[in-house]
Amino acid sequence: MGAKEQNSGRSRIDRLRVFFSELHTDAVLVSHPANIRYLCGFSGSAGLLLVDSTHATLFTDSRYTFQARQEVLEARVQIARNGIVRAAGDVLRKGRGQPLVGYSASHLTVAQKEALQTAAGGRVRWLKDASVVERLRAVKDREELVRMRDAAELISQVYRRALPLIKPGISELELAGKMEFTMKQLGASGPSFDTIVASGARSAWAHARPTSKPLRKSELVVMDHGAILRGYCSDLTRTVFLGRAPQKVRRLYSGVLEAQQAAKEAIGPGVTTGEVDAAARGVLRRQGFAKYFTHSTGHGIGLEVHEMPRLGSGEKFVLQEGMVITVEPGVYVEGLGGIRIEDDVVVTEGGSSDLTTAPREFVEL
Repeated sequence: MGAKEQNSGRSRIDRLRVFFSELHTDAVLVSHPANIRYLCGFSGSAGLLLVDSTHATLFTDSRYTFQARQEVLEARVQIARNGIVRAAGDVLRKGRGQPLVGYSASHLTVAQKEALQTAAGGRVRWLKDASVVERLRAVKDREELVRMRDAAELISQVYRRALPLIKPGISELELAGKMEFTMKQLGASGPSFDTIVASGARSAWAHARPTSKPLRKSELVVMDHGAILRGYCSDLTRTVFLGRAPQKVRRLYSGVLEAQQAAKEAIGPGVTTGEVDAAARGVLRRQGFAKYFTHSTGHGIGLEVHEMPRLGSGEKFVLQEGMVITVEPGVYVEGLGGIRIEDDVVVTEGGSSDLTTAPREFVEL
């Protein structure tokens, strides 16, 4: 399903129903909060959404009565008095025949599924739905792209404002805290994930948590940060050097930047995510840095910071116009540190376009 069909005027729930024939299913039970929000607008933490060929019902509890009334679109709201799982099971039990209901095995727990089956009186047949809602979410519509561009610009501004704060003596934790405070000053509801600030040898840890360690001269500093704005995430990584960088660090940074640019140039409709990963990895291999690149090139992003698709070695997922992905090659050298450059990129009809706008040139402070 491409961007043009995503923007055709069909509701998201109707677009989900298009998959019913492919799945040979009568209904889909949606349990993952991000998927529920995508389909009907509900942002609460307790809910189940049952979609059949003619109706959609959101089951939630009394804590969300007013919120659901305000947020929910394209679905009937049922406030459950004895638990949302039991309420959904009761509706399935009262239905006709023995319906085949799709669900996401990665989001519905074994205990929930057993409780649903009990409440439904054993009348339901269950089918793993192959992440069908995630497939829909992978292609963003116009309004989603507006929100994601705004979120990307916000996090780019956070980086620009952080640069004057990056000085010897400030701790990783303090810098991370100031960056998250700036996100909220600029209108974000919060960070997309716990902000990463890692300096010196610790910057070689791809997902290091900030500590009380102070930044020092002659060190690399990696900052991986993202913000949630109007429900949508951004994700940006920049690496700077405190002082005058040695030639090896300059070469590594240049290699990562070239690898990122090669990956971006490979992006376009019809291209597999594995091909994008290979473009980045090929640059680093030619420069002798491939052994230092230890993770995938990127991932999808949207209502969640990690979404479908994955940009990894050998991946066969085909990109479509309207998908938003991160492009984040990196190198990590034990004892020296790490360098990662990450941007949020939208797949366009003719290739790709950056959403994040923070400068990418090597910065020495």
